[in-house]
This record gives sequence, structure tokens and C-alpha cells, in this order.
Amino acid sequence: MTRTFDLIVKGGTVVTPDGRHEADVGIVDGKFAAIGDLSADRAGETIDAAGLHVLPGVIDSQVHFREPGMEWKEDLESGSRAAAMGGVTCVFEMPNTSPSTITPDLLADKVERATHRMHTDFAFYAGATKENPPVLREMERMAGCCGVKVFMGASTGDLLVDDDAGVAAVLAVIERRAAFHSEDEFRLEERRGLARDGDWSSHEEVRDKRAAMQSTERLVRLAHEAGKRIHVLHISTAEEMEFLSGHKDVASVEATPQHLTLESPDCYERLGAYAQMNPPIRDHEARMGIWRGLDQGVVDVLGSDHAPHTVEEKSKPYPQSPSGMPGVQTLVPLMLDHVNAGRLTLERFVDLTSAGPQRIFGLAAKGRIARGYDADLTLVDMNAERTIEESWLASKCGWSPFTGMTVKGWPVATIVRGRAVMREDELVAPSTGRPTRFVETLGAR
Repeated sequence: MTRTFDLIVKGGTVVTPDGRHEADVGIVDGKFAAIGDLSADRAGETIDAAGLHVLPGVIDSQVHFREPGMEWKEDLESGSRAAAMGGVTCVFEMPNTSPSTITPDLLADKVERATHRMHTDFAFYAGATKENPPVLREMERMAGCCGVKVFMGASTGDLLVDDDAGVAAVLAVIERRAAFHSEDEFRLEERRGLARDGDWSSHEEVRDKRAAMQSTERLVRLAHEAGKRIHVLHISTAEEMEFLSGHKDVASVEATPQHLTLESPDCYERLGAYAQMNPPIRDHEARMGIWRGLDQGVVDVLGSDHAPHTVEEKSKPYPQSPSGMPGVQTLVPLMLDHVNAGRLTLERFVDLTSAGPQRIFGLAAKGRIARGYDADLTLVDMNAERTIEESWLASKCGWSPFTGMTVKGWPVATIVRGRAVMREDELVAPSTGRPTRFVETLGAR
């Protein structure tokens, strides 16, 4: 019997964490409806995926899109446009906006701003402060919230929870997994005088490996004491990775493409402020330690930590120059290049960017190519060799630390809930982004 689908993605190599096989993918009403040989079936639209790999939609679980308050750097529309252009179908956005996302009303405002304006699906973190633990449980149960974010090292506004008592107060009230920027603020304060004017290589001395390790040790101890789940963001040291391998009962782990690709001192010599981020890009030993953690299964997810600043802002001398770099659009090409270089398998990439986020954050009906799941797909050409150029970048900041880099492997289509959003470097559909749902808060409003 001939079946009719809204869309058939035909003739591609479907990739799951378990392997890859040739299959067609049939989609109805924004959901996966069939996977297999659909040559006898028909569809309202067909995408020829011959020669392409068909991945579950890539999820970037750490981005900073700067809205509200800093829209000159980025906004929810432009940031999600960059995501879609880079093959990303869903993003989790951070609370360090202006004002910070620290009340239920401010979280609801972000969801309203984003709905049907962002090009990808989305969720937002609730920001923790020393004063707002009483509202965090309400916030983490709201529609469109992916969890609570805690800055243990310096951040903007009042988003700093630097002491054990403050972190313990947050962990005491929350129920879901909380995400942490783990750098020890007390050690950072002691070391700020080590910054050398105009010398970006001193950034990793100010924010040294011990500042990261000391904070992560404190955090894991507090999580064990509270019996709560934590997610440790952008690991930058081999020591942390080794330590966290012994605490997977409470801690999930993120790595970034930047920390897997760049290393000092070369990055500071070549890029100056454009290599400046928190925690810092570190030396070869640190980069290899992160790769070991990825190889050994310690790393659960990849996040871009997309954090754009304007060229004018980045042109200030160190330490006045701000930390952060764009990355949501380059996550997929950079990591596919690593796949082609043999540093990880395509199956492991899928685990880190779809199955991993689904597992760690409890996404409802997202993160897999399986019947009944949201039909999110990232189609990639593993043989395409391209140079990352400024003209391709969609972020308002207009730059990337990877501009001029030639990579092998490129996203050629982004499909969100059965609708092609990007094809061949062009947006091809209006923005229809909506809040992602989570198993722990199904029915949240």
C-alpha cells in the first residue's frame, strides 16, 4: 500500500550513535513517521540526500544570544539564524542578558520574544543569584526552561554565586540538573593583578588551571552533599576531566569545539582578543586532556558557548577586552573536520550533539531519529571542503576565530520539525521556532 508523507528525505546515510545505514526518512506533521525503504511511497516534498549523511538534529546546549539588553552584539533572531546556517536545530540560551533572566516574568518574556521569531527551537536557562533561590524551583518548571545556570566565577550583573553557602542554597531548592560555570572567584580575584596590559597570553595565568580545578572540586562535593545533579560547562583542563571521570554519578560534562581545536600560546599570538574566552584556551597538554575525556566517554555533550562581541569591543587592549567568541555556526563544520581527521567517529559526534543532550537534559521527543520524535535533521556532506569565510557568518558580530580555516565536512540542510529551514547556505523558510519540551516538566505553562 502506498503511503503519503509530508516530506521524504531520500537516499541518505542515516547515522545514529549505534551505526549508520542507507535509509529514507518519512515525516508527517513534523514527526518522524517511517525509516526504511520508502521508494514505493510518495510525499508532498522530497529532499534528495544521496551522498549525504543524515544526522539527528544538532542541539547546541550553550549559547549567549544577548537579548534583551545587548542586541548590538546579537539577538534571538540573528543568533538562531547563525545556528540554522550551521546545521543546528535547537539551542539552549544563557541568562546573562540585561536584565539577567532571574525571575519568572523575565524568563516568560524571553520565551515570548523567541516564539515564532527564532529559526530554531529553543530553551532558556534560569539564572541563579544569591538572592533568588526561592523562585528557582518555579522557574525551572516553566515552559521553555532547560534548567538553572550558576556562575561560580565572575559574570555580568548579579549572576555570581561564588561561595559554598550560595551554591548549596541553589542546590537545596532545585530538582532538575543545574549547569555551572566552574571557576573559583576567590582565586580569580587574587590573580587579577597578573594581567599584563595588551598581553592576551596572560589571560590563562589570571584564570589558571587551579582556579578551574579548585572550583570543580568544591562543586562536586556540594552536589554529593545535596544529592543533586550538576552539569559542568566548558571544561578546559586535563585535571578536571580526570577528576570528573570519577564522579559521573552526579556530574555530566561539556566540552567546546574551541577548547578541542585551539591551544596556547599560538592562539594568543595569532588572534589576540579573538582567542579570549572564559575559561581560557590553554596549552597543548590541556587540549589533549579534553580529547582523552571525549575518547573515554567522560564528555557527555558539545556546546559552542557562542558568546559574541563586536569588533570594536574586541579591539580594546587586554584586560579591557571582553571574553567570549561566536561559535554556534561553526560547531558542526569544525567537529566534522575532526571526524574526517580521525579524532572521533561520526557516531560519537551524534552522541555528543543529539543523544547526549536528550539524555542529560531529558528532552521530550527530541534527539533521535525514531518514529514519534520531532523530525529534526542535520544533513551533512562529509566530502565537502570549504573555507570558513566572514561572508558566510550570520552573527551580528561578523567575525569568527576560525575565519580562513579550511575544513572538510559541511552542513547542507537544517530541518526543524519536518520543515527545511536552511538548504545550501540559504534560509528557505520563515522562522517558526518554539519552546523545547522536557520530560520532567511536561505540561508546564
